This record gives sequence, structure tokens and C-alpha cells, in this order.
Amino acid sequence: MQGLAFEAFNHSEGTFSVTGNMDAYTVHLSLATLAVGFWVPAGVWLMSKRHAFAVLASVPVDDEHPLPAVSVVIPARNEERNLEQALESVLALDYPDLEIIVVNDRSTDDTGVILEKMAERDAHLVVVTIDDLPAGWIGKPYALHVGAQQARGEFILFTDADIVFHPSALRKAMVHVQANGFDHVTVIPQGTMPGSFLTAVSATFGMFMFIIFKPWQARNPQSRRYMGIGAFNLIRTSVYRALGGHEPLALRPDDDLRFGMMVKDHGYRQDVLNGRGMVTVEWYRSVTELIDGLMKNMFAGMGYRVSLVMAATLAALVMHIWPWIGVWVTGGWPRAGYAVTIVMMIVSFGSVMAPFGVKFWQGLLLPITIGLLVYIQCRSAALALWRGGIVWRGTFYELRQLKTGKG
Repeated sequence: MQGLAFEAFNHSEGTFSVTGNMDAYTVHLSLATLAVGFWVPAGVWLMSKRHAFAVLASVPVDDEHPLPAVSVVIPARNEERNLEQALESVLALDYPDLEIIVVNDRSTDDTGVILEKMAERDAHLVVVTIDDLPAGWIGKPYALHVGAQQARGEFILFTDADIVFHPSALRKAMVHVQANGFDHVTVIPQGTMPGSFLTAVSATFGMFMFIIFKPWQARNPQSRRYMGIGAFNLIRTSVYRALGGHEPLALRPDDDLRFGMMVKDHGYRQDVLNGRGMVTVEWYRSVTELIDGLMKNMFAGMGYRVSLVMAATLAALVMHIWPWIGVWVTGGWPRAGYAVTIVMMIVSFGSVMAPFGVKFWQGLLLPITIGLLVYIQCRSAALALWRGGIVWRGTFYELRQLKTGKG
């Protein structure tokens, strides 16, 4: 392996010197073949899914048929930055029978003050306050569970305290539910983060979620594919009650994703929509916020399995990051393979993420954005193992308890 990157490369001719360093050339050829073998079929497949999601904005508004009552449940903990804007958009929803329940989950900032003032202005807003977290629960699932107990609607919309809605978003979603007989609909929100880099990180995360989960197959009753997104989880209340509410997810940091899995595993009908222009979220305002935010649930999303973290990290380094380096330090067929890999990565990224407002050129940031996600993934696992658990909303949870998923 000595001289893997440079010694086998004749810089004056731009080719490998076969004599004396055949092993390095063979290794590079193998790595390039592996990367091409993944990204060519994956890229073609991703590009074919460019319009795989139904678009919420394209659902026609139906004013003729009655719509069922909906209860919106919003957990809020230290959300003073975006809370008022988000709630104003919820209160402005063009929906005939709407109940809005906000659960103030032990906030230590001005969240409670903001909620009190807004509730005084609008009787549609009901505020529930949690002062203590019972054992065996993570804060957000418990807040969702408590809020849902107050709900009287035929459907419950679980959303976050930083989500901004278009006035017709809920009406369109419910029309889609009724027209197709779905029990659960989740929406991929449009990110409105500052700067191209944060947008590219979000899009990179989304692209790999698409590769891993294939969420467009969730609408197929014969498929086990599923999805759940905290920004917009609309569920039939009778189904939610039958599933036991959020109690089965009491210790899941990735409760929204597991919510979608729980719905699908029990045979209920589910769909995933593109929410561009209808449902928007800032997600994170800085790289530091992004790292801290994803750290909380990245290891949980991998089932707390170190072997899976190691395998995913190795795969990312070999197939997603190294080609960007290898194309500069190799020649011949390996360089060609790395170049094809990079082109397929950029084109497939730009194609599948364009419907969500991502720019094609942001694919050039992929080696950095993927590297950052790998770092977060490894750091999340390392810290959880070092501490013996995770800290979520100011509370420590032991890893052995989180692995069981039970209180």
C-alpha cells in the first residue's frame, strides 16, 4: 500500500508506472470500480425518481366536500426564536374545523410568555404545560403524547414549533388523504437555511435518506418502505389510538421516523409528499447548530450498532469521498472511473433534489457535506459510548435503556 496515492503516478505523463508499483494501481482500479459500481446504477435510479413524490402544492383545493376536524399538536421547548412566526402561520391555516394544541415542554426561555400572549389573542390556541418529565420518556415523544390526549379531531397533525405553513397546506393534505384513503401522510418540508453550504448539507442528508429508505414506495401497500417526518405527520386519530399513541416510541430520539415505521408495520396506508412552497423550516441556522442537532439522533437512527456505524463510515470514505481525491492523484482507468463517479454523484444529486429547491451546482460541495455527516455520525456514536448514553433536552438517558426502547 506504500505509495498508494502518489508514488505509482507519473506526473509528467499523467499515467501510472506499471513497473514497480502494480499493487497501488490494482488497489486504485478496485476502488474506482467499486465506486462506479455503486454510483452509476444508484445515479440512474435516483434520476428516475426525480418526480416520484406527489407535490402538495399541486393538490387541487376542494371546497365542495366537507373536511374532518383536525387537531394540530405542537411540542415546544425553548423555541422563542421561531415560535411566533410558526404559530401565526398555523393560526392562519385555511381550514374549517381546526384545534391547535401547543405543549410547553419545560421551557426555560420566553416560550411560555409568547404562548400565553398568543393564547390570549386567539381562542383556537390551547396551551398545555409540562413541568416534569416522567421516567421512561424522552421529552419530545412525551410532549406529543400529552398533547394528543387533548385532541378531539378526527385527524391529528403532529408538527414542530419552527414550521411555517402556507394557508392552504393542511386543506390540500386532507384532500389528498380523502381522495386516496390514506391513514397517514407525511410531508418533506422545504428548507430555508441561510447560505448555500447549509442547504447543501440538508440536501445531502436528504439524498442519502432517499437511497436508504426509498420513501416514495411508502404509498405501496405491498411494500414495507415507510417514512415519518416531524415537520408534518398527519394521522387518523383512531389509528393513532390503536397504535398506543407515542408510548411505543417513548425512548426514541428518532420518534418521527419510527412513527412512520410503526404505522406501516401495522398495515395502515401511508404516503409521502413534497412540501415545497407549502411547508418550510429553517432546520438549522449555523453549522454548529446542525452538528448539535444531528448528534442527538444519528446513532439512534443506526440502531445504536457500532458495526453499522463502522460499515457506513468505511463505505462513505471509499465510495463517496475518496473519488474526489483519487481523480487528482491517479491516472489511466482509475482516474476515468473516479471521474465517472463524481459526474454521477453531481448529476443525480442535482436531479433528485431539484424538485425541493436545491441548485445543481451545490453538488460540487458533496465531498465536504458528506464528510461532515460522516464526522457527525462517528462523533454521535463515540460520545454515546463514552458517556454510556445521550443527553436530550437537558436529560441524560442510559444507552442500555435506549437500546431496549422501553422505560
